[in-house]
Amino acid sequence: MKQNWWKSAYKQNHFVFKLGISILLVGFGLRFLFSQSSSEIPNVSDDNINTPVVDIDDSAESPKDLIQIHHKGNGSEKCDIFDGEWLPNPGSPAYTNNTCRWIESHQNCMGNGRPDTGYMYWKWKPKACELPRFDAKKFLEMMRDKSWAFVGDSITRNHLQSFICLLSQVEDAVELYHDNDYKNRKWHFRSYNLTVSVIWSPFLAKADIFEDINGVSSSEIQLHMDVLDKQWTEQFHTWDYVLFSSGKWFIKTTIYYENNSILGCHGCEGDKYADLGINFAYRKMLKSLFKFIMESNHKGMIFYRTSTPDHFEHGSWSTGGTCDRTVPADEGEFELTDLNRILREVELPEFSKAEDEAFEKGLKLKLIDVMPLSLVRPDGHPGPYRHFYPFAKDKKAKVQYDCLHWCLPGPIDYWNDLLMNLVVSG
Repeated sequence: MKQNWWKSAYKQNHFVFKLGISILLVGFGLRFLFSQSSSEIPNVSDDNINTPVVDIDDSAESPKDLIQIHHKGNGSEKCDIFDGEWLPNPGSPAYTNNTCRWIESHQNCMGNGRPDTGYMYWKWKPKACELPRFDAKKFLEMMRDKSWAFVGDSITRNHLQSFICLLSQVEDAVELYHDNDYKNRKWHFRSYNLTVSVIWSPFLAKADIFEDINGVSSSEIQLHMDVLDKQWTEQFHTWDYVLFSSGKWFIKTTIYYENNSILGCHGCEGDKYADLGINFAYRKMLKSLFKFIMESNHKGMIFYRTSTPDHFEHGSWSTGGTCDRTVPADEGEFELTDLNRILREVELPEFSKAEDEAFEKGLKLKLIDVMPLSLVRPDGHPGPYRHFYPFAKDKKAKVQYDCLHWCLPGPIDYWNDLLMNLVVSG
């Protein structure tokens, strides 16, 4: 991957396209083309939806540039921990479904009967350096009397489970709290007085969601883009480390509000409201989030985790899409879907601007970019094994695949290798 600083890479492209676009169009006829993956994007929760059309900005970076960006603040100016490759790893996974009791059933691929195990025996290797594995003992020692929170959607919860499982190999966590749906939870590692929370806030902003337990919606989501979710804002200053992530829920049919007035919508039927698009709403939310962080004078460390890929092939979540691969893909084999491209075109520049401001204010704001290492791991999803032994009685049974969330253990554990590197580097 190119070894260019993120800031210069983005701002240079932004300058060329925004200020010189007329010259480029006349002189060079420049246009970046994007080829969408054959997969469509499913709902980020455990239900299924129809995928609406999304707007594409042809003036943004090429798909390759959106993936191959060198990030600053990742631990070393000489090594980009996000630029690497997967190598065979004969060692045992850090935990199993027998040694961690915090794996949710939908991600318990081994427990649900997945027959192959090769997906667990790969390691992420940056091209220019070594990335130490997550050292749970060292991490716990560093985190004495500290508090962590993971705030976001079901993929955030998936990441949190990996985090808890890794730490529980040193000391099993004690659960202090969970809500009725187990979406909001809190654990305590007593010997280290470390608390870890997960907050379910899929938009990070105030959202009225009308879905039942099966994910069936009775009305459009009402999203207040200028009001952040008090579910996490009221606790924000109590956490020493906070990881935010969002993105995939913005594909849902949603009415957008600002100052309690309707601005428009996304995916609404008819022409009652203007369809403002996913990028509009995601950018508005991120601006609100980063504004809140900049004004917070937070003394701890704050992370924003990038959007993540799905690997549906031959269809989508609700149209028979599958993910039956058992080994990592070759680089370039899977491209960004339209949705992932839109999300990255928003989150990378918005984070870059916030990062500059955070540096001036002395705040610790870091990006954890999981897209590059995740994009080439189509083998790491539960697939049909999101339920217990789906083929036990009928080997030809038609089962809805999950090609969005991640098996535990699996490739998602390496997200925490990146996370620990960022923590250690300060």
